Amino acid sequence: MFASYLIGLREGLEATLVVSILVAFLVKSDRRERLPLVWAGVAAAVALSVGFGALLTFTAANLDSRSHEFFDAIASLAATVFVTFMIFWMRTAARRMSGDLRAKLTEALNLGATAVVVMAFLAVAREGLETALLFFAAAQGATTSASPLIGICLGLLTAVVLGWALYASALRINLTKFFTWTGLLLIIVAAGIFKYGVHDLIESGVVQVLTAPAFDLSGALPPDAWYTTLLSGMFNFTPQPTILETIAWVAYLVPVLVLFLVPPRKKDASRAPSATPASTSS
Repeated sequence: MFASYLIGLREGLEATLVVSILVAFLVKSDRRERLPLVWAGVAAAVALSVGFGALLTFTAANLDSRSHEFFDAIASLAATVFVTFMIFWMRTAARRMSGDLRAKLTEALNLGATAVVVMAFLAVAREGLETALLFFAAAQGATTSASPLIGICLGLLTAVVLGWALYASALRINLTKFFTWTGLLLIIVAAGIFKYGVHDLIESGVVQVLTAPAFDLSGALPPDAWYTTLLSGMFNFTPQPTILETIAWVAYLVPVLVLFLVPPRKKDASRAPSATPASTSS
């Protein structure tokens, strides 16, 4: 449930921030009559995201065992790529996101009502599709109970409440620290998803190398123990991973964590002096 809650909270808050920026811009510019267009785009993006999640679930449920494992593997690997890109993109784009959205919405307003709907739809749909894919991949290694669904719903609900509080100026959050800490946790979750994707490739028969167990912690972590279930649900941890799964987990986690923790280099504005135009004599 925790991993699903974290996914819903992180992705949901990003989407909520996008919506709040668009709404605040229209309200402050005295264009409230355009608000229904933004909400129409948001509603369409939510519907697309839910439909995409349902399509993934329906497709997986109607495949034979081997094809199901391969489908889950592709979904897990794709989710790992998307979440990694999202984490690093958000670290660099967060500061200019508000200005970019306002500029795009201004351009859409000049083009007409349809452009406003499409702009709001595209701004939210990316977050929604990422959430659906990431949730589907994370839930594959969890139990078959409703815990993952409850977790992501609670995360999205928390994100909406936080977004509304931020919009109403009733709450102040250091978003840089928030996205840093949730980014660290998501990297650990993504490492488990990546490992589980490799596991599914082995189960589907596509990969058949280094399939011997790397270690066995079944004695210390019984399958029916609550802490084993907690580790499995949060990080897709298994007490007896294969050598290839262990290599995949370490090969993803270590370099991505290092790159994420290294502060981004600031551009040196004084490095290259601006050239002065040459004067012409008549």
